[in-house]
Amino acid sequence: MTVQLDHTIVWCRDQQRSSDFLSHILGRPQPIRFGPFLVVGLDNGASLDFYQQEEVQPQHYAFLVGEEDFDVMFARIREAGVGYWADPARERPGQINDYHGGRGVYFDDPDGHLLELLTRPYPVGG
Repeated sequence: MTVQLDHTIVWCRDQQRSSDFLSHILGRPQPIRFGPFLVVGLDNGASLDFYQQEEVQPQHYAFLVGEEDFDVMFARIREAGVGYWADPARERPGQINDYHGGRGVYFDDPDGHLLELLTRPYPVGG
């Protein structure tokens, strides 16, 4: 049996602003329209489908990236003046982490979703 994430909906107040923000930070192509969604595709075939509504409950989205890609994306975060943290509780501002021998950083998108870049996956299953 094979199970893979295909897509998830990202609720946002302004889908153009939010999808453009993510595609810029991740270095992805411009979002494409699919029905009521603006879609940001990822390299593994999954996508984040931005859907606009007035009320948004912040979520967490984590992106596994290569070491060199991390440097480029982290530079975009800093250039955009976006605050960042080494931890999801936002107790270590202006820092990155070195969890599991890799690097990681947390930052907010325009709707308050907590986004994460990490270069090593977290161990699963103990």
